[in-house]
Amino acid sequence: MIEQIYAFFTIEILYFWVNLGVLPFWLILIFFPSSNLSKYFVTSIFPIILLGGSYIFALYKSYLNSYDFLTNFELYLNISYLSNLFSNDLFLMLFWIHFVSINLFVGGWMVKDSQKFSINKILLTFPLVITYLIGPLGIFIYWLIRIFYAKSINLYE
Repeated sequence: MIEQIYAFFTIEILYFWVNLGVLPFWLILIFFPSSNLSKYFVTSIFPIILLGGSYIFALYKSYLNSYDFLTNFELYLNISYLSNLFSNDLFLMLFWIHFVSINLFVGGWMVKDSQKFSINKILLTFPLVITYLIGPLGIFIYWLIRIFYAKSINLYE
C-alpha cells in the first residue's frame, strides 16, 4: 500500500497539488480578506505546514534520486549554472514550492497590513492577484497604494 502511494506521488503530481492547493488560500485572501476564515486559515501557520511538508517530500525524493545538493550553490557563480539547475525537475519543484510559499506569505502580510491602514478591499485585489502571479511586482504595487493610504514612507516597517 505504501509503495502504491509513493509511486502515485511523482514530481508532476506534487506540482499539480501544490498549484491546486494554494488556490483556496488566494481566493480567500482576495474575496474575504477580513473574514475569520482568512485570519485563522490563511494567515496562520496552516499553509506554511502544508507547503513545508511538500517541500520536505520533494527534498526526500531528491535524496532518494541521489541528487547532488552541493551543486545548488553553483547558482551564485554564473547564470548558466542556474540554467543547468533548472533543467533538473526536482530542483525546479523545490524552487516552485519556495516561490509559491513566499508569495502566499507576502499575500497574507499584505492583507494584514492593509487592515492596519484601512485600505479599500477592492483596491487591494489588484496587488494580491499580481503578487500571486508575479510576486515582486505585486508587492511594489501594494507599496505604492500603501504610501497613499499611510500618507508617509517608512523604510523599516
